[in-house]
Amino acid sequence: MNLVVQGPNASMATLEAVAALARPARTAAIGDKALRGEDVAHSTDIIEAVHAAALGAQVDATFIEAGRTLADFALVAMDMDSTLITIECIDEIADMQGLKAEVSEITEAAMRGELDFAASLTRRVALLAGLEASSLERVYEERLRLSPGAETMLAAVQAAGLKTLLVSGGFTFFTDRLKSRLGLDYTHANLLEVEDGRLTGRVIGGIVDAEEKMRTVQRVCAELGVGTRQAIVMGDGANDLKMMSVAGLSVAFRAKPVVRAQADVALNFSGLDGVLTVLG
Repeated sequence: MNLVVQGPNASMATLEAVAALARPARTAAIGDKALRGEDVAHSTDIIEAVHAAALGAQVDATFIEAGRTLADFALVAMDMDSTLITIECIDEIADMQGLKAEVSEITEAAMRGELDFAASLTRRVALLAGLEASSLERVYEERLRLSPGAETMLAAVQAAGLKTLLVSGGFTFFTDRLKSRLGLDYTHANLLEVEDGRLTGRVIGGIVDAEEKMRTVQRVCAELGVGTRQAIVMGDGANDLKMMSVAGLSVAFRAKPVVRAQADVALNFSGLDGVLTVLG
């Protein structure tokens, strides 16, 4: 096993101190913000100690089998809200109605796994009834920002020949625009109903919940002729756990604790391009 320790604001001394807890046979710097420890000890106690020290030092630590690279994978599947982008789109749409606090509270509870996702989405979308559909464009233009490292990560995986999937419990208004903007191969999200230029407070068709996210990853992998173990899956909320569970590498990005605990890679401080460092 290798241990990769990285952090955008970390000193090499900090990285070395965290890596030393795993007693590496050798270490190698990866640029000036990351370090790889090779042939490391990885008992449960050591893993817990390393992760605790990393969190305290505000760096990311990942134990990974030696030799794994992007070439082992065929697909990168990403959640959208709070993963590929920095915002929760529905919360920002609700802000146009003066309801951001109320909707954000429901969103947070759903992402922590405390509420059924489909029911929570139906409840949140209902609060948007009557809002001018043009408000969606305002959210996209004024508030939507890509997460740190997103463009670097996508450029690298696309150059390596991997396909890309954006699968979201959010809305097609945003996934469609990001698909065109970023050159993504596949997207899947919820479709908001609009009548006479205003949101009705309903979603058309089935809701993209945790099960549907997992099925989407499975469908795309089948279309590509590969197993789901050749997928890297990135997410931040409880509704991402099922699709992450079928992946060959699961990545929790600035995620809720329940997601970090189950992911292969947890990027709490690094950008999305931190996965490139992990995979050499």
